Amino acid sequence: MPLELNALHHISLRTNHLEESRKFYKEILGFKEITRPPFNFKGAWLYRLGVQIHLLEQPYDRMPDEINTRENHIAFACPDLDAAEALLQQHGIRYKRNIIPEWNTNQIFFRDPDGWLIELGYYTVPIDQ
Repeated sequence: MPLELNALHHISLRTNHLEESRKFYKEILGFKEITRPPFNFKGAWLYRLGVQIHLLEQPYDRMPDEINTRENHIAFACPDLDAAEALLQQHGIRYKRNIIPEWNTNQIFFRDPDGWLIELGYYTVPIDQ
């Protein structure tokens, strides 16, 4: 029998650029900053859609610039990909738009300031299928 789970609680992402990443998740993806315990390292906790993103300032080798849709990533359902694309263009964020015609799925992939891959998608297939 599998573990009983209630929901996804948070995603932790290491960052080399804490302030730039904090601004990105707030201004581009609409996350709100929430209270974080007084750890002995810099970071930020952000919240939206029932999920927290924990940014942890800890140096690491940057991700590649290439957008590889098969790479580990975070995906958010987005009802208006044209508006999302316009916002990414307005902020000069490189992205890749992808369509899967047989599922009527439309996706946009882009990277945060530290190189973590993010997907925005308009998904028509039910998630509980």
